Amino acid sequence: MPTICRFYGIVILMNFLESGRRFPHFHARYGKFRASFSLDPLACVAGKLPPRAERLVLEWADMHNAELLENYERATRAASLAPIAPLP
Repeated sequence: MPTICRFYGIVILMNFLESGRRFPHFHARYGKFRASFSLDPLACVAGKLPPRAERLVLEWADMHNAELLENYERATRAASLAPIAPLP
């Protein structure tokens, strides 16, 4: 699963194999925690992160929603994904 961003120990990933089969989404990892987030509406839909990590992921995703949707579209075509800037 390609990594598209890293910040504060959080890794953001998007999977080629899942794109197009489900709703637009991405995955986040933080230590032993894993979660999936939908893009519209922006929400945690599976798994769990610690509250602070989840807030940071949601803040980041809100700032980069258009880029995430563009990457999701690329993933549906099995095109390479663009890296996205981390939280400052």
